[in-house]
Amino acid sequence: MSVETTGSDVRRAASSSRQEGPGGLLDSVKKAAFVIGSGILFLAAFGNSLTWHLQRFWGASGDFWQNLWTKLYVAFEGHDAALFFLGTMLLPFLTFWLSNALLLLADITGKPSFITRYRIQVDKNNPVDPVKLRQAMKTVVFNKIFISGPMVVAVYYLMSWTGNPCGPELPTFHWALMELAAFALLEEVLFYYSHRLFHHPSLYKHYHKQHHEWTAPIGVVSIYAHPLEHVISNMLPVVIGPVLLGSHLSTTSLWYCLALVSTTISHCGYHLPFLPSPEFHDFHHLRFNQCFGVLGILDRLHSTDAKFRQSRQYERHVLLTSFTPLNESVPDTPNKGQ
Repeated sequence: MSVETTGSDVRRAASSSRQEGPGGLLDSVKKAAFVIGSGILFLAAFGNSLTWHLQRFWGASGDFWQNLWTKLYVAFEGHDAALFFLGTMLLPFLTFWLSNALLLLADITGKPSFITRYRIQVDKNNPVDPVKLRQAMKTVVFNKIFISGPMVVAVYYLMSWTGNPCGPELPTFHWALMELAAFALLEEVLFYYSHRLFHHPSLYKHYHKQHHEWTAPIGVVSIYAHPLEHVISNMLPVVIGPVLLGSHLSTTSLWYCLALVSTTISHCGYHLPFLPSPEFHDFHHLRFNQCFGVLGILDRLHSTDAKFRQSRQYERHVLLTSFTPLNESVPDTPNKGQ
């Protein structure tokens, strides 16, 4: 990698760090408090109505899931640690690699066309550089086994010390959904600020620059990161919610899997029909100093999505409900910078 490229990346990181201006830290704290407070008020205001509707929806199926959990609980009786690691290590591990398997096939071979025709950056990764991919895969496997694994072990002992994550009773369906909403809100806050911190020039060049080697990301590089970044920005925002709320294994496992699928989609490089739009985070990899969060809430509050909202990518940032690629229905404007 050239000196010119390195200098350009650091300048982009510096531009990102200057966006908040004087008093930026205090302003960030105030805005984060506003977001968290708003979420709590929303859940409190609509909690009763949500509970009633979800209880009706859950109905008899609740017995099915409870009976299934009871059988699993009895099978692992006296081996809570094994049960916890099955749900928080093995299941998320399989979810990550299965969700990436078909994407990797498309990245490596350029086929099948029913996936590759939805590529966001049409001139990139067609096919992906095999040397670059092998390097990334080594880091991903290392992070999954030697960073994520020990962190999940620590989570188990912490949650067992404060409660019983493998209790015999499943949480009610509506409570699980309320917890998932709280997890998502916590992830947005922690990921946004930690991610933005890693864009500070003094940290970026040593840690986060590794992840941004992929200006056109693919699904598997969602956890291609320096170990320190993987701990602080990738893992901590995800694991903190269940720890703070003392969540049941079922909710924790579901959340870990959802988080991995979500980050895979955000990095996959394909805007596929009927899946959440990855345009937001793909734009971050393209431009570096925009779109730092997951949900986009804090980016809107801090105006770190201003350039994104003026781009063609923003016009494409919708749920695709047809089979026409959005780069065809919303093409780039010729001779105009995005």
